[in-house]
Amino acid sequence: MNGVDERLKEICHEVADELMFEIIEMEVMPDHVHILVDVDPQFGIHRAVKRMKGRSSHDLRQEFPWLRSRLPTLWTNSYFVSTVGEAPLDVIKRYIEDQKEV
Repeated sequence: MNGVDERLKEICHEVADELMFEIIEMEVMPDHVHILVDVDPQFGIHRAVKRMKGRSSHDLRQEFPWLRSRLPTLWTNSYFVSTVGEAPLDVIKRYIEDQKEV
């Protein structure tokens, strides 16, 4: 995707390092992102998502001017979150990795 996908991953990892949460797996699709994260519940998943979306929207639109032709922001306000629970992490990781091939 013209380097946007790799740069998005870099930005999200930078945010994760700054806020001290872990990105376990991530796959960028043309219109959404699958991401498996380990976030301290006291910090809150909403803060992690908000920061990743905000930083990536700002940085990507600066670095890839053609993205500015999109709506006012790169992302919508919505996102889907689900807990992994007792599911084995390798199964979840494999699911995310396989999304590029679907």
